[in-house]
Amino acid sequence: MSRIGKQPVAVPNGVEVKIDGNVVTVKGPKGQLTKTFHQDMKISLVDNQIIVERPSDEKQHRSLHGLTRTLIANMVEGVTKGFSKNLELVGVGYRAQKQGRKLVLSLGFSHPVEIEPEPGIEIEVPAATKISVVGIDKEKVGQLAAVIRSIREPEPYKGKGVKYEGEVIRRKVGKTGGKGKKK
Repeated sequence: MSRIGKQPVAVPNGVEVKIDGNVVTVKGPKGQLTKTFHQDMKISLVDNQIIVERPSDEKQHRSLHGLTRTLIANMVEGVTKGFSKNLELVGVGYRAQKQGRKLVLSLGFSHPVEIEPEPGIEIEVPAATKISVVGIDKEKVGQLAAVIRSIREPEPYKGKGVKYEGEVIRRKVGKTGGKGKKK
């Protein structure tokens, strides 16, 4: 039995869950999320707890069991607390600013890079070198943060680029002079 899949998802006060076959809708103080799950997974609401069951011990069903439970738990957490990903810009002249809903990045290119988040996702710029992506859908928050990071990934020599907060960049040693002198 899946250790994660067999754990019930607690539904806190103020959160409304509606299960219609394999479509789960979670509504909370921060918003509403709807997701369609695999038709083989049996999802039920019992005593303010969401329980996910699988029909057999097939490999695919075992895989889907934990995944389905985790996705539902993320939906419940998203509508109550929300999710955020923080990014840092490292490099001389690298900066971020917000214009309306758009994020405008100066990352050493000949032009500024503009990113407009989809509805339900907010971008905050607390400082010129810090970006925060906030929303209720964990998947969309992570995806937008990955897109922003991919514009200028950190390079291994000086560590310049866009990195996640707390990410450790493996550094390489640069060139060394004085090797192979002429006689």
